[in-house]
Amino acid sequence: MLVIPPVALVANAVLRGKGLEALPFAVAVAVGLTPEMLPVVVTTVLARGSALLARRGVIVKRLSALPDMGAIDVLCMDKTGTLTRDRPVLSGSVGPGGRPDPEPLRWAAVNGLVTLHLADPPAPDPLDEAILVGAPEQLGEVEGLDAVPFDPLTRVSRALVRDGDDVVVVVKGAVEAVLERCATGERERRRATATAAALARSGARVLAVARGTASPQPRLDEAGERGLTLVGFVTLADEPSPDAAAALALLARRGVKVKILTGDHPGTAARICRELGLEAGEVADAAGLTAAGAERATVIARCTPEQKARVVRALRAAGHTVGFLGDGVNDLPAMRAADVGICPRSAVDVTREAADVVLAGKDLSAIGQAVVVGRRSSGNIVTYLRIALSSNLGNVIAMLVAGLALPFLPMLPVQVLAQNLCFDAAQLALAFERPGPAVLRRPFRLRRQAVLRFIAGFGLVNAGVDLVTFAVLTRVHGVLDESAFHTGWLVENVLTQAAIMLLLRPVARVSRPLGLATGALAAAGLLLPLSPLAPALGLVALPVTSLLWLLLVLVLYAGVLVALTTRTRRKA
Repeated sequence: MLVIPPVALVANAVLRGKGLEALPFAVAVAVGLTPEMLPVVVTTVLARGSALLARRGVIVKRLSALPDMGAIDVLCMDKTGTLTRDRPVLSGSVGPGGRPDPEPLRWAAVNGLVTLHLADPPAPDPLDEAILVGAPEQLGEVEGLDAVPFDPLTRVSRALVRDGDDVVVVVKGAVEAVLERCATGERERRRATATAAALARSGARVLAVARGTASPQPRLDEAGERGLTLVGFVTLADEPSPDAAAALALLARRGVKVKILTGDHPGTAARICRELGLEAGEVADAAGLTAAGAERATVIARCTPEQKARVVRALRAAGHTVGFLGDGVNDLPAMRAADVGICPRSAVDVTREAADVVLAGKDLSAIGQAVVVGRRSSGNIVTYLRIALSSNLGNVIAMLVAGLALPFLPMLPVQVLAQNLCFDAAQLALAFERPGPAVLRRPFRLRRQAVLRFIAGFGLVNAGVDLVTFAVLTRVHGVLDESAFHTGWLVENVLTQAAIMLLLRPVARVSRPLGLATGALAAAGLLLPLSPLAPALGLVALPVTSLLWLLLVLVLYAGVLVALTTRTRRKA
């Protein structure tokens, strides 16, 4: 648009002595180069894809997230509530040495009950619910004084209770975080760590429980949470989600690699992956994880919220398009760092507000559907760009050559605009196409060089057909009349554009909207010279022999396109 119209204007001024007279023609050439329907086609494609997903329970809050979904090649998610059910089940209570002991369960239940009663607002944690369901009915005469719910940064929940005459602080959470608060010797610490590791390797989720006597005050403080005594461990079992295995297999077939970012022990996460048929590969610990390690690992355990976000940023820096599925406040940093944030409808309000895509439920298969629709949308947009730009480029090249070779303008500005209007209206049908299987097999990437080669190659072929049409109109049939030339070229342009829309697509099957649109476009090209608009457009009725010659050129052009597109599809 910046180069060719001025060249056309200067060439006509220097060679033909027509400067200002050629200005409308140069402006028309600029319009001819512009893919005017791009905003309309993009919006229609994305709106249609979003409507299809909405009927399947997937809400796309940001339309531009749809092509991002199609480009995802890494999907990061937490284990709990996505690969597993939301409701873990209590499986045991053991002392520091690994022997069955009801005391850890009792104090874990006290911690959970007080935290639930004193939290504002009361929001039951799934782990606490499982503990309270399996806890003994009598927890003793305890009175809750203060509580701090589970914090992803400290990885513990804390409760201050009055047990008889004593004020007791009870801490429950990740094994390492709880042991840091215990006054145990090195030998006892190693034994407790080994016990917890053995429980985690068996696939259990392990929570450590510690208690200690606090000063008689109504509030928790850091000083009162040191020097505690380890009571033992509570173990819980995660049940795999029934549809997770099939959904993970579908994502793998689509070329999407799943990474599990969890705060759990590596052994617990690896066991769930094996049960679901997901190759755990390298299991990494988030502490000290490098960018290369984040790319290699499938399971990254003991992740804090900030570490999850750091992993997502490292993957994006490595060239991946990353989606993140989460439902809690602790998932917000990673969700904002990802290309696409995904959450279920049951997520907390602030997470749901930040997400780009909201799922009706925690159904991984819905993500696979969104990925397919996103790739289909991107494929349709690129198909439009290839068809529109290659056609426009060929027409403009032919216009410039004819403008220098003929004693008159090859096409009047009003004719250029009328032709573009017909072509643009028909191009809207490309929004309803189904792209080829190659687009759906792998994450979508806009390969700019390939698109430019396609546009340049088919644009030159289109320009060659236009030049053959000039020869037919001026040499073979002897049409030198300006109006007849304009009419013949406009008819040929519209017919070849209809052929391009049918033949330059990545699939051979023609959808009903596209068939109707191309049929209407071809009919408009043939009927415009016979319509009441013909005088206003400077068109005249062509002899039958001229139309036959133009149809012969069209058939030859279609044959060339079929040969070239067949070769292109085989490469794809």
